[in-house]
Amino acid sequence: MFQISDDERKIAYFSMEIAMESDIPTYSGGLGVLAGDTLRSAADLEIPLVAITLCYDSGYFFQEVVQGRQIEREVQWEFSSEFERLPNIIELDIQDKKFKVGGWLYKMQGETGFEIPIILLDSNIEGNEHWQKKFTHILYDATPFQRVVQEMILGMGGVKMLQSLGLHNIQTHHMNEGHAAFGIFELLKKYKNDLEEVKKRCIFTTHTPVPAGHDHFNHDLIRDVFRDRLPENYKELGGEYDLNMSLLALNGSRYCNGVAQKHAVVSRKMFPGYEIDGITNGIHNRFWVNPYLQHVLDDRIPGWTMNYQLLQNVWDIGNYELWQTHQRAKKKLMDYEKSHSWVLLDENKLTIGFARRITEYKRPTLIFDQVERLGKICKKRVQFIFAGKSHPRDEQGKGYIKQISDMSDYLYDSYDIGVVFLGAYDMDLAKLLVSGVDVWLNNPRRYMEASGTSGMKATLNGVLNFSVLDGWWIEGYQKDPMAGWAIGCGPEDPKATQHPDSWDASDLYTKLEREIIPLYYNNRDGWSERMKHAIRLSSYFNTHRMVEEYALRGWQLTPQTRWKTNLDY
Repeated sequence: MFQISDDERKIAYFSMEIAMESDIPTYSGGLGVLAGDTLRSAADLEIPLVAITLCYDSGYFFQEVVQGRQIEREVQWEFSSEFERLPNIIELDIQDKKFKVGGWLYKMQGETGFEIPIILLDSNIEGNEHWQKKFTHILYDATPFQRVVQEMILGMGGVKMLQSLGLHNIQTHHMNEGHAAFGIFELLKKYKNDLEEVKKRCIFTTHTPVPAGHDHFNHDLIRDVFRDRLPENYKELGGEYDLNMSLLALNGSRYCNGVAQKHAVVSRKMFPGYEIDGITNGIHNRFWVNPYLQHVLDDRIPGWTMNYQLLQNVWDIGNYELWQTHQRAKKKLMDYEKSHSWVLLDENKLTIGFARRITEYKRPTLIFDQVERLGKICKKRVQFIFAGKSHPRDEQGKGYIKQISDMSDYLYDSYDIGVVFLGAYDMDLAKLLVSGVDVWLNNPRRYMEASGTSGMKATLNGVLNFSVLDGWWIEGYQKDPMAGWAIGCGPEDPKATQHPDSWDASDLYTKLEREIIPLYYNNRDGWSERMKHAIRLSSYFNTHRMVEEYALRGWQLTPQTRWKTNLDY
């Protein structure tokens, strides 16, 4: 049963999605995967934290790709077989009715055995009306009314559930994105509308560098849902013309951060007048390393999973051993691809991977900008693997999937270039891709990528990045340009966001032809040395380092608080 002492947990971490395991449907993409990695490191470092999310029995969606077209299937998941039902039930008000919210418990166990409890809030409770039971049915329900209620459950319900569980000494309520900002309303009620007292207890991490990505709701809808239970100053907190959840979180927090140094700069421009720090994202190294490389690292660099700085000793691994280790990971990916695609890929060819949410600003088809030039450069030498989901309502994004599929036919027939789009994208497939390809391609529109942790996962596995200088790669490339290649201009160019796509495509083709392909085929030792430079970046771009920064700057844990650092190992 769930037992926890009143003063043991100091931080409550609220996230709309948390990727606990690949097959548990509580995540859609990067935000949830980052949250899962954060909690894994918090468990390893024994951070006194409890997490709050929602319980989605139909998840986001299961993806099929048939003849280049994405088909969304509803996920069916039974939480009762994997999770512990909590006895606590809270009540929330919606319009003029009450409804009940229960919870499930999942325990994230760290390397030392320390556990982070994750509370999954659930409205599918006996006594609720049928429409109320559906509030937590689907992740990111597209109906504005449902979204408001979901975010009310996460924020207000999360605060109430913590109190119901006896966790009265939470010092920091950490909102991972603005989805949980309604919790500020519940805290204002607790502290008699003293905003300064509430701000002392809240921090906010923003992940979204574009205005459209921040949830905002019409005031008529907010008044309809909350009725007379809104704070008098709710417009002052959330916005005069509509309620912006990020603005509400900013106004109710003592500390805010973006998730890369460039993203913090962009966020300060989006919200002028607010202090927004930068804590660059990371990944959980032990979770994302492939088993073949993990065996080598465990043998050559004992303790590397806890003391991330030890990865700077990657030079102790021989070039041949590292190359052969990567080939094993590559073969595992190729074996998977052969059973999930009609295109026959060759494990001896240079393989470039692209896997992330398929949407316009990610420019998933930039590589095909000059397809005949691409064909001549890559003929019989290079192959491509794509993966990723488009939002069910993003018809343009789904069109890119179809375009990639069409290019697969053309390039295979005309130039003997394999191009594969793999469906059913999830964390298991992501693990195969970030460790099995040779080059990781990322070419978003500049400064629309908050961080982008897939490239970090690739570097950990010795895969070289080939990326636009945006998000984390600005910092990664500055730290070690031998860990990959940059596409196009850098942030020092004042017109960096104004150049046409063809500029980036041309630079991509030039570097592919003159640098990447010759190095791969003509200088295996040189390529292996670059792989070590990539792995070495993981001595910084990891969630152990990130969590330590949150502990000191965001959560304000004192030296007397029980938590470990990597230096303890």
